[in-house]
Amino acid sequence: MVLLLVTSAGLLSCQLERGERPRADLSLPGQFSGSGTQAVGDQWWRAFGDGDLNTLESRALAGNFSLESAAQRLRQAEAVLRQTKSELGAKVDGELSGSVLDVSEGSIGGSYGLGLGASYEVDLWGRIRTRVSAEKLRTQASGEDYRAAAISLSAEVATTWMQLLEARAQQELLQEQIGTNEKVVQSLEGRFVEGQGRGVDILRQRQLVEATRERLTVAELQSEILEHQLQVLLGRAPGTGGLPTGGSLPSLPASLRTGLPVQLLERRPDVRAAFARIRAADAEVAAAMADRYPSLSLGASIGTSEGNSASDLFSNWTTQLSANLIGPIVDAGLRQAEVDRNEAVLREAIADYRQLVVEAIGEVENALARERKQLERIRQLERQLSLAERSSHQLQREFINGVTEYLDVLTALDDEQELRRTLLSARRELLEYRIALYRSLAGGFTLGKA
Repeated sequence: MVLLLVTSAGLLSCQLERGERPRADLSLPGQFSGSGTQAVGDQWWRAFGDGDLNTLESRALAGNFSLESAAQRLRQAEAVLRQTKSELGAKVDGELSGSVLDVSEGSIGGSYGLGLGASYEVDLWGRIRTRVSAEKLRTQASGEDYRAAAISLSAEVATTWMQLLEARAQQELLQEQIGTNEKVVQSLEGRFVEGQGRGVDILRQRQLVEATRERLTVAELQSEILEHQLQVLLGRAPGTGGLPTGGSLPSLPASLRTGLPVQLLERRPDVRAAFARIRAADAEVAAAMADRYPSLSLGASIGTSEGNSASDLFSNWTTQLSANLIGPIVDAGLRQAEVDRNEAVLREAIADYRQLVVEAIGEVENALARERKQLERIRQLERQLSLAERSSHQLQREFINGVTEYLDVLTALDDEQELRRTLLSARRELLEYRIALYRSLAGGFTLGKA
């Protein structure tokens, strides 16, 4: 494909007057740092096996207003293409004229005329054809922008849903921890009544209860905000309901098959859109160059000479043919300036394309690195939690036997509970990194007609 030639080592075949060819070659890695076996499907979110997420994605793709805005931009581009194509055809206009005069007192006279005129520009140098080609490519780019917007929306919905699931799970965990901490308060109060404890230990434990309740309040606020964000993504006003109420964080799907970097550039719609804009800018350079040469217009007309009554309207027909050859002689550098401007637009499109290519590869590599390291972090957190549980239980036994102070027990209990909350957040972050990887690799995403 031309795309691969441009990105790997080829030259963009641009019709620049001085034989200049702006380079678009890039040095790409031979492969990504990691790859699995699972292919990225069109509707990649189904890999999580979450029916509620599948429903939310369908609603967002049907109701999101930003996506509808992208669809309307595509329709605008299609209309501009039809307008430009019309320049390749002949134009026919009709004319009907009439006038009424008061010739004398009680006498009315008039004159009437009927005519048709046609005009056609001969595309001698391909100016019109290249502009049609440019609009086709811009329409193609708008279609790819629409596809990219849909992929971004689906990733945002999935990310927000995972965050909401984690916030709800944090609430359940915090309520469980509040219950545990309150039971400890009751136990300490019982020991204090029996003369086996200190009042300061009760105060410290009550402080832990309140701190946990404060975290619960934050988690409840976060859930409410995320619900609002999700409703906005669905194209609904916050507070209108309709969101799933249950669910838990899904497991991480199988590792993804990343393919080769050059395959990524063929697959990503934003990269395809950028390349289409390069080709469109290239066509505009050719059109601007052709505009410096003479243009040939043909015309024809047929009509009736004016008659004195409506009955004379279809008599005395006359025809006329014409040809006009118009060419610039002195324009003070106007047309050459337009060529130079379009060449600069082309070079800008190439620079944007190259930047997008390196960013696309960087997105994949970043997502792979984050997922890989996050898996290691989760294993480390799980080992920490196991040790914290053992330490907490051991200190509780020592406290009951009078071997250690309750402050050590309190610290161990707080550490264990914090690790549980951190582990839950880490699992949600892992899913977000996978969503980012899906988003950076997705490209086969299909929608109905915009």
